[in-house]
Amino acid sequence: MGGTCQHLQIEALRAQLAHWEGAAAWQKTFADPSLPDRTAVVSSGCPALDRILPENGFRRGTLVELLSGFPGSGAATLAFRAAACTCRDGRAAVVLDPRGEFYPPAAIAQGIEPARLIVIHPDNQADHTWALDQALRCPAVAVAVAWPDRTRHAPRDDGSRHAEHGGYGSKLDGRTFRRLQLAVEQGGGLGLLIRPATVRNEPSWADVRLLVEPLPCVQMAPRGYPVPFITRRMRVVLLRCRGGGHRVPMVGEQAVEVEIDDEPLRLHQA
Repeated sequence: MGGTCQHLQIEALRAQLAHWEGAAAWQKTFADPSLPDRTAVVSSGCPALDRILPENGFRRGTLVELLSGFPGSGAATLAFRAAACTCRDGRAAVVLDPRGEFYPPAAIAQGIEPARLIVIHPDNQADHTWALDQALRCPAVAVAVAWPDRTRHAPRDDGSRHAEHGGYGSKLDGRTFRRLQLAVEQGGGLGLLIRPATVRNEPSWADVRLLVEPLPCVQMAPRGYPVPFITRRMRVVLLRCRGGGHRVPMVGEQAVEVEIDDEPLRLHQA
């Protein structure tokens, strides 16, 4: 029964993606067939970060890595803010969530329409890689967000949880990374990969690599507010941005400090 239900869900999802893909193709052709969507640059969702990016945003058809070594660093906030800006063209936003820890209302609060949000819970490494590849390759998907190095936990017989064996959660290998880069080039969307800072010195196929570090929170008491509130802060370092062709080459690392306002949710320079 479960297999039948899953099959029906997959077929329904394929039909919806096909509908969006057809609509996206029609809109692109109607607008200007000589200027495909992948040539466009979309905002990162943070004006301060846009100012230090060589093209003032992220180019469609590319991968962006957000490296973080601390929980709550703000990397996910930054990723979903960028995702909200990217899927304003009406296409879908796909989230790969192997652990079941993704909280959809947080992404919706960033501006992602619930009807355009697709959350996938892959059971193993092979399914995760395949789903991410297909999402990046699909023209109906504007952005895909994933934690490719995240370990999936499965219950033991005694009810406790442990990391699965078999490599799920191992580092993203170069062959798979290249495959994802080719997939996003074909689909013309944006791939946002949230990864541990430990991979900083490893080769990357991403066009943009950012390091996101948490900063001490600041207590603020603006005039007119009855009680003080805490403002979250983070430091975003532009480690590299691929040059060549129409892209503007980057010289040296650049950084910006950002404050996160929760109501309304916005990112601005500290």
